[in-house]
Amino acid sequence: MSLPHPDRQIISIPCAIITVSDTRTPESDRSGQLLKQGLTQAGHQVINYDILKDEPQSIIAHIQQLKQENIVQVIILNGGTGIAPRDTTYDALEGLLEKTLPGFGELFRYLSYQDIGSRAMASRAIAGVYQQILIFSLPGSSNAVQLGLDKLILPELIHLTQQIRG
Repeated sequence: MSLPHPDRQIISIPCAIITVSDTRTPESDRSGQLLKQGLTQAGHQVINYDILKDEPQSIIAHIQQLKQENIVQVIILNGGTGIAPRDTTYDALEGLLEKTLPGFGELFRYLSYQDIGSRAMASRAIAGVYQQILIFSLPGSSNAVQLGLDKLILPELIHLTQQIRG
């Protein structure tokens, strides 16, 4: 499948990765490592990587801190997008994002459905913009992260960040 608007130039985008988990460590965070590897191989920079507990105020504060430091253009979160009581990433982002990209969640669930069937409906993957930072939020499973990164995020990362910056 060809891209509808090929990017004219390769740009290295400064990114942050946030793994939202009450149990993962840097050594056990396979999804965070997949994000680091995929972004780096695509020529982007991973400026910041953190693991946060699934606490909405902590997630919001960390994103606001990254904005204040003005060092990243993209933040990719993984984890906390389901419907269990401790899954609060979506809830934190829903109130923070100034613009949402509904198509991201819709496409992610569609692609996930092809892999895992009807359980894809429980994913609350979301993307949008907060103060000129592009934010993506994926489920925490490594398969979900790989799918979202390869099929949705990397193909559009340069284009979307250029759109935000005008």
